[in-house]
Amino acid sequence: MTIKTFTRPFTQQEPINQEAIEAAIEVLKSGRLHRYNTIENELSEVSLLEEEYAAYQGSKYCLACASGGYAMSIALKAAGLKPGEGVLTNTFTLAPVPGSISNAGGVPIFVEITKDLVLDLDDLSKKASASDARFLLISHMRGHLVNMDKLMQIVNEFNLILIEDCAHTMGAQWKKQKSGNFGLAGCFSTQTYKHLNSGEGGLLTSNDEEFMARAIIYSGSYMLYERHSAAPSSEVFSDIRLQTPNYSGRMDNLRASILRPQLKNLENSINRWNERYQTVESMLIKIRGIEVPQRLSEERYVGSSIQFRIPGITKSEADLFINKNKKLGVELKWFGNDDPNGFTSNHKSWKYVSQQQLNKSDDILSSLFDLRLPLTFSIDDCIHLSKIIIECSNDFIKK
Repeated sequence: MTIKTFTRPFTQQEPINQEAIEAAIEVLKSGRLHRYNTIENELSEVSLLEEEYAAYQGSKYCLACASGGYAMSIALKAAGLKPGEGVLTNTFTLAPVPGSISNAGGVPIFVEITKDLVLDLDDLSKKASASDARFLLISHMRGHLVNMDKLMQIVNEFNLILIEDCAHTMGAQWKKQKSGNFGLAGCFSTQTYKHLNSGEGGLLTSNDEEFMARAIIYSGSYMLYERHSAAPSSEVFSDIRLQTPNYSGRMDNLRASILRPQLKNLENSINRWNERYQTVESMLIKIRGIEVPQRLSEERYVGSSIQFRIPGITKSEADLFINKNKKLGVELKWFGNDDPNGFTSNHKSWKYVSQQQLNKSDDILSSLFDLRLPLTFSIDDCIHLSKIIIECSNDFIKK
């Protein structure tokens, strides 16, 4: 039986809801888009977003930034990263992660991954010991949480400063603890393809008052830090305000105004993403020769994308597999290509970083495929695209 072509776009997000549109219109009518353009004791849209996200996250402090990458960069700076210092991080991640390390003056030290697309904790221990690195910027890439109990044992053993990249795990949990609350700071993205959509944007959370005071000054608060409500008291800034440069990476009121209503619906969106993820997962795991990452029972994930492997597939076969799917309307990304394509790249194309031997990860990435599951897809859409992937995989599964 011939499978019909899938016709839904993989980059189409849900429309911004009416409440958010109306809030944005009010900001536009006011003309006061800058976060510090307030009247008397008025809280700006950005300050209100910071309050609300801190409450959602369960953290003391929150800072809204221009992007998730910027949040990671100033997190490293505010945590005391020195020029030329090594920062442990995932091999499997997206370019903004090593980019933020480089931007902060650090040097990425890549840690191997497992077939379940999380940090290889044995390799982390080995490299933490060998490198004497003080920092671990863990990327919960594509929403996969490593065993956080075991990770924290290593963090404590080597006295690592842990910063979490939660661009794909906003709302995710390990047991009852939210992603982003395990280390010094959590970094989140509100770029269009993330769990809240403002086009670009980021959020930085922490319970450490001196760290957050530095981050706020770095973000470009000038001496207006008292206009932040999810922030340390003004006394904490007394010396920090004169010792910390302004790197201007603020969020504006327009973006904050459209994020606040979305945050109210985030839990509902998470449930809907997971329904779609579980639909595709349930079909792919039945196919011998396709491997879907296993998730630990303690993890509450957000399935806004799904990954799978076809072990043993060659580069030329991977190209054919991608093209077969594309002809039938399914857009797959492949992380085994050393030549970057759109948002997708791997460590071999990041030439500003010295090349590192990562044979285990390279073998995993060579057979790894990825696709978005936007909320504009119905459950029937997810069944349809799964059938196409399965049909196209028949020629490439090693018997």
